[in-house]
Amino acid sequence: MSTRKQSWKDSLLVYKDVRMLRILLLGAISGFPWVLIASSLSLWLKEEGLSRSTIGWAGLIFGVYAFNYLWAPIIDRIQIPVLSKKLGHRRGWIVLMQFVILMSLIVWSFINPTQNLALLIAVGLIIAVASATQDITVDALRIEQINSDEGKAMAAGAAMAVVGWWTGYKLGGVVALFTAEFFENLGVVDYWQATFLILGILVILMNIGLMFVHEPVENDRQKKQMVNDQIIRDKLGSNNILTNFIAYITGTIGGPIISFFKKNGLAIALGILGFVFLFKIGEAFLGRMSIVFYKEIGFSKGQIAIYSKGLGWITTVVFTLLGGVMAMRAGTIKTMFFAGALMALTNLIFALLAWIGKSELLFAIAVIADDITAAFATVAFVAFISLLVDRTYTATQYALLASIGTAGRTTLASSSGALVDWLNGDWGTFFVITTIMVIPSLICLWFIRNKVKIGEK
Repeated sequence: MSTRKQSWKDSLLVYKDVRMLRILLLGAISGFPWVLIASSLSLWLKEEGLSRSTIGWAGLIFGVYAFNYLWAPIIDRIQIPVLSKKLGHRRGWIVLMQFVILMSLIVWSFINPTQNLALLIAVGLIIAVASATQDITVDALRIEQINSDEGKAMAAGAAMAVVGWWTGYKLGGVVALFTAEFFENLGVVDYWQATFLILGILVILMNIGLMFVHEPVENDRQKKQMVNDQIIRDKLGSNNILTNFIAYITGTIGGPIISFFKKNGLAIALGILGFVFLFKIGEAFLGRMSIVFYKEIGFSKGQIAIYSKGLGWITTVVFTLLGGVMAMRAGTIKTMFFAGALMALTNLIFALLAWIGKSELLFAIAVIADDITAAFATVAFVAFISLLVDRTYTATQYALLASIGTAGRTTLASSSGALVDWLNGDWGTFFVITTIMVIPSLICLWFIRNKVKIGEK
C-alpha cells in the first residue's frame, strides 16, 4: 500500500539509482547499431546513386531482429572462452558482438558501394546479426541489474532502457550525419567510409562504459540449468555421451519454454502469450499507414517533419520517464490497461481528423497523443515482460516474448494497406477498426490480471 501513498517526487527519485545510468548505457549500446544499418547505410547508398528499390531491398537485413529468439538459448548457455571468465557471461557476449560490429565498420571503410554492393550488404547483414544477438544479452543484463522482487525499479529500468535506445539511435545519428557532412565539406571523396571509422571510435567508447556495468554473479542460474538437464537425463533412463548431449540440447531449447508454462500454468501462460501477441497491433496498423494518411489528407513533408519527428523525440523521452513513474505508482498491470485505453482514444482522434479534414491543430494533437501513447505502452510492455521472465533463462524468455510481440505487429500489420484499399480509402472507418483491435488484448489482460506471477503488480 505504501507505493500508492508515495509522492511523484519520491517515485522520480528511483531514477537516481546508479543502476538506471547503467541501464541507460545498455539501451544506447542496443540502439546505436540501428544508426549504421538504417540511417547511415540508406543515405550512403542514396548518395552513391543507387536506386530506391535497391535501398528498400537492403532493408531486408532488419528481418534478423524478429528471429533472434531462435539462437537466444545458445546465448543463455554458451560461455565465451576467456571473455566470459574475465568479464562475465553477459558482458563477454556483448564485447564479442561489439568487436564484430567494429570489424564490420573497418571493412565498410574500404568498400566502394557501386563496385561491391553484394559485399557491402553482406557486411550490413553481419552487423544486423551481431546487433540482434547483442540485444538478447543486453536485455538479459538489464533485467539482471534489478532483483526480481523490485517491481518499481524494474518499471524505472524499462523506461531508462527505452530512453537509452532512442538516445543511442538519435544521438548516434546526429554524430553520423554531422561527421559525414564535415568530411564531405573538407573535400574527402570517400566521406562515408571515413565516417564509419569515427563511428567505430564510438563503439570502443561504449565498450569502455560497459566495464562500469556490473554483472551479477549468476552461479545459481547455471546450477538450475544443470538440474533441469539432469531431470531430462533421468527421463531418458540412461547416462552416456548421447543422452548427455540430448539432455543438454533439450534443456537449452526446451527448458525456457517448459519453465514458462510450469511457472504460470497452461491457461495463464496462453493468456499471457495472447496478450503479448495482440497488445500493439492496433498501434502498428495505425503506424504503418500514418505517413500515407498524412500525405493523402494534404499535409506537407515539412509539417509532417515538425510534428511527427521534431516534437516526437521530446515527447517520447518525457512521457517514457513519466510512464515509468506511473508503472511504479499504479503497478504494471494497471499501466497496461491505461496504455491500452489511451491507444484506443488516440486512434479515435485520427478517425476524427479523417472525418473533419485537414486541421493543423487536430493533426498536432493526434501526433502528440500518439507519441504519448507509444511511450506509455512501450514502457509498460517492456516492464511487464521483464518481470515475467525466469532468471534461469532470462535471455531466452525475454527474447521469445519480445519476438512474439514483434511478430504480432509485423505480420498482421503488413495487411494495413490492403485494409484501407478494401475500405476504398475510408480512413475514418480504418481508424475505428484499429481502435477495436485494442480490445482483444485487454480482454486477455483482464483474464490474467490477478493470476500472473510478476512480483509487484
